[in-house]
Amino acid sequence: MQSYLNASLKNVHTFSIEQTCDVLVEVTSVDELISVYQDPQWSALPKLMLGKGSNMLFTQHFSGLVIINRLSGIELTESSKSYSLHVSGGEDWPSLVEWSVDHGLGGLENLAMIPGCSGSAPIQNIGAYGVELQDVCEYVDILCLDTYTVKRLSKDECLFGYRDSIFKHALYGKAIVVAIGLTLTKEWKPCNHYGPLKGLPLETLSPRSIFDEVCAIRSSKLPDPSVQGNAGSFFKNPVITKDHFDRLSALYPNIVGYESNDMIKVAAGWLIDQCQFKGVIEGGAQVHPNQALVIINYDEASAVDILKLAARVRQAVLDKFDIPLEHEVRFMGQDSETNLDKALEAMA
Repeated sequence: MQSYLNASLKNVHTFSIEQTCDVLVEVTSVDELISVYQDPQWSALPKLMLGKGSNMLFTQHFSGLVIINRLSGIELTESSKSYSLHVSGGEDWPSLVEWSVDHGLGGLENLAMIPGCSGSAPIQNIGAYGVELQDVCEYVDILCLDTYTVKRLSKDECLFGYRDSIFKHALYGKAIVVAIGLTLTKEWKPCNHYGPLKGLPLETLSPRSIFDEVCAIRSSKLPDPSVQGNAGSFFKNPVITKDHFDRLSALYPNIVGYESNDMIKVAAGWLIDQCQFKGVIEGGAQVHPNQALVIINYDEASAVDILKLAARVRQAVLDKFDIPLEHEVRFMGQDSETNLDKALEAMA
């Protein structure tokens, strides 16, 4: 187990903002994780478990302990009807999806190239192109921080919602995801009704063809974090009433929306694009020229640059469409998680 004092966070989150923390520790087993939490020298410090840091913006120095999840291992078993995967929390999610396709398993292909660790996937209930983690999740193993024991939660107990789960609410700060269980049916059915996947030839549809198409789309639209720091989709797709959507449709016939539980989920990227924000720069931050939903570290951006740009985008969409955008990226303040408004206030 490695530990570092006054450590740089630039290389442990994909925004690559120059930020620091009091202590940084890397753990490779559940026992090491428990020992970190039980170590008296760190008992008073706020703690943050971090995977790839692909959905995180550090708004200032973190006065606490950052724990990097290096738990690894994939176990594959099968029954007559399905394959079961037991995946350690530190496994790279894009690599897991590619591994599953390489092994002829269907079910994860729509979730290709979503950056992050497998342990972060249920927290956010990651999703793309019509599929969410909850569609394939069987269970989530968590380390309970009150008893330091591992407990298994069923899918229903995880209370999954749109980019949401129990891990953001009742279990926030009380448990750490150490592994996930996925069930992939052998009777594979393609999910190709979403956006550009509709155009794939039906006669050649396979997990591989969908995987390749999703990778091609993401590579063409989304910047590589290793080249331009970013955290993927900065805002969630807002969900509005059908009445609100109908009113907007009358004014903007090309508005992009999808039905979702008697509501309409509107494409946040389209809303931002209509506000003419593609390529807009704030300090060293920029709304990506090709994908309005992504804010990038364009030129040694500070956290303030990114926060100010996000606030401008949010206000413009609210003024034009009367839709409040909610950020999908998590913001970490000095000692706890924060939000856009509070982060801006702290920097005023």
